[in-house]
Amino acid sequence: MNETAPDPSSLAIYQDSSVAQAPLQNGDSDSLRSLCARLHSQITAFLQEDVQTETLRAVQAQTKKSLAIIQRALDQYPLPSLSLSYNGGKDCLVLLILYLSLLPTHPSLPSALPAIYIPPSHPFHSVTAFTLSSAQKYHLQLDIHSADNSNPQMAGKGKGGAAMKEAFAQYLGRNPGVEAIFVGTRRTDPHGGVLSGEGFDMTDGGWPRFMRVHPVIEWHYVEVWAFLRHLNIPYCELYDQGYTSLGGTNDTHPNPALKVEGLDGEVRYRPAYELLEDREERLGRDR
Repeated sequence: MNETAPDPSSLAIYQDSSVAQAPLQNGDSDSLRSLCARLHSQITAFLQEDVQTETLRAVQAQTKKSLAIIQRALDQYPLPSLSLSYNGGKDCLVLLILYLSLLPTHPSLPSALPAIYIPPSHPFHSVTAFTLSSAQKYHLQLDIHSADNSNPQMAGKGKGGAAMKEAFAQYLGRNPGVEAIFVGTRRTDPHGGVLSGEGFDMTDGGWPRFMRVHPVIEWHYVEVWAFLRHLNIPYCELYDQGYTSLGGTNDTHPNPALKVEGLDGEVRYRPAYELLEDREERLGRDR
């Protein structure tokens, strides 16, 4: 995986005006291919748009880089060996949209794409509801793994490193053909600072072996929100209540940087997309 990443401009699929009319292959899901074609058209239009802000121009550049990383993964691995770590959060939502946008001309699509969901030990109902509904909307075959529930020795350990390792080990044990997993990690996330800027890192440190593919690693917080809002991508309602980083109910609160206190003493929180600084994204998290 040390070869040079392809130049974003070489993504032929984004120069093919016939994508939406790509013929179905045996075993294809018409609805999945149609969804991918619609997202492809949407992303193509965005990349060709004469946007008027520096932020959106930066998002266009980030989008091209991310698409190149995803395309490299599609070139390197058969589609059945690729999976997606999905929790309904803003970052993996951007990743999911870009991933799907590259699939309309894939030789054969399944009825749903493999994905793993590892909920925290104390999940928000609205996050769980959005994750499940969006997984259905975007045709994900969501394999839910909670190390807390499936292994008594992990009970109470939340979504920490040990529990995550156990959950991925279980998933790979049930899906031995999976070789690489797309993850929505960004540079400012915990442990994101040590990941490669090339977008590919094999697991280490006692983790089950798989290639981590992280196409949005270099995206900034404001760029994530600019992408989602400019393209009108639905997102979890908690973000509109001042939450900027989603964990569990026991360690996640509205971001204090977005707190507004009225003259009557009533406290409210501005929506997540109004936060500007990467370093303030996790101020609402206890860990």
